[in-house]
Amino acid sequence: MNLKKRNIDKRKISCLAVTGLLLCANLTAQEAPPVRLSSDRAVEMALNSNLSLESSRISAETKRRASQLSWNQFIPNVMVAGRFSLDNEKTTTTVSGLAPVAWDDRFAPFFDKSDFELDIPGVGTFYNYVMPYSTTVNSPRWSLAIPVQASLSLNFAMFENMNRLRLDYEGGLLSHEKAKSQLERDVRKAYHNMLLLQENINLLRSSYANVERQVQMAQANYNAGLAPELTLLQAQVARENMRPVIDQAENGLRLSMAQFAMFLGLHYDTLFELEPVTGNIDFIPVDVAEMISKAASGKPDIQELRHTILMLESARKIQFFSLTPTLSLSWGITPVYIPDPLKEWKRSGALTISLGLRLHSLIPFSTDYQGIRNMDDQIRIANIGLAQMINGTEIEVYNTVLSLERTRTSAQAQAQTVRLAEQAYRLTEQAYQAGLQDYFQVQNAEQSLQQARVQMLEQQFNYLNSLIDLEYSIGVPFGTLSKRSN
Repeated sequence: MNLKKRNIDKRKISCLAVTGLLLCANLTAQEAPPVRLSSDRAVEMALNSNLSLESSRISAETKRRASQLSWNQFIPNVMVAGRFSLDNEKTTTTVSGLAPVAWDDRFAPFFDKSDFELDIPGVGTFYNYVMPYSTTVNSPRWSLAIPVQASLSLNFAMFENMNRLRLDYEGGLLSHEKAKSQLERDVRKAYHNMLLLQENINLLRSSYANVERQVQMAQANYNAGLAPELTLLQAQVARENMRPVIDQAENGLRLSMAQFAMFLGLHYDTLFELEPVTGNIDFIPVDVAEMISKAASGKPDIQELRHTILMLESARKIQFFSLTPTLSLSWGITPVYIPDPLKEWKRSGALTISLGLRLHSLIPFSTDYQGIRNMDDQIRIANIGLAQMINGTEIEVYNTVLSLERTRTSAQAQAQTVRLAEQAYRLTEQAYQAGLQDYFQVQNAEQSLQQARVQMLEQQFNYLNSLIDLEYSIGVPFGTLSKRSN
């Protein structure tokens, strides 16, 4: 009984220890300090840890290896095999031929040895007479063969294939650089959007605190008989209506941070402490014609499509060169061992050189010839797509520049609003200190000032994000324009 009780106590202690460890781990995870980030640091982490970018890098590395080893198509195909053969049944073979008649003393009375044999020093014995013979022997039941075969086919398409692999590697580098640019663009814009969300949430919380004070004031007036119950209910309804708005904004910020953590290769529940953008944004002049000219040649999407056209042209050359004569080289040897009656290896093999041409592929309506025409159509379609992309990029850049101008105008107007709100707040505060205004009016003026500043910040972030989009469109390093204005 005591032993059973001790076992139960041990289990309880073990459970308590495990529970304590889990609670400590949970508290440690909850109390993990937030990651402090600047926009540049966030970009650096994303470029080092983003999984999608890592996949792009591996793909480019695979194409690099294929390009460096493109010469391996000239390595002959070598095949070595072993073949063992065993007959199911024994077979016989009849061997016939002519055998020399050697000298015999029994021939002495009538013949001389020279009549049958002629000995020549240094040469051997010649026989004047031969006799036919025939005998039956067992055929060997098994044999062993080790054939070795090497072959190589050469044509002009193989040399163009080396060029295609080089172009494929260059295309992989372009795709990787495009993925890096897209990732940096998205990280910088997401960073600004989270800063704006934080400011909006701070404004909502300030508004909620203001509404809460209105409820307390209405409650006090109602209790004192200075305000009807309807006033109290209206204040309470306004307070309750703000709670889902704040919850929705906070959920949006948490979702944005989770997506931001995914960009950086971190866990989705990682908390961030973002460095705010300090100071005013300087609006820089932008030349539309210059931006359009740079975008037509520098936008990553356009560069990638141009390279795709080069790949199609190389594929068309390969298909054309496949119709040219093909030189085939083949060499083989087959050693075979048969145990009886010779008990030795026999060898057979040959060297073959041939030159072939597929004449049927030269017919205009053949499958190969039509394949070349289809490749020509694909190249024309790709060039049309390139022209459309360039035209679309011109409109995109033009629209971005117009958006920058609209944002600049709105920001200047909003700056005036901020100055007016600051002046109204100072006057209201001075009136409150003089006893001419209550504290509730000061709070309203402060909230209006905060709202004007948030809207001003929104215009500034819109301007920075538009500059980032413009930097991606013209294919320049990020910060070329945006850091000039920050």
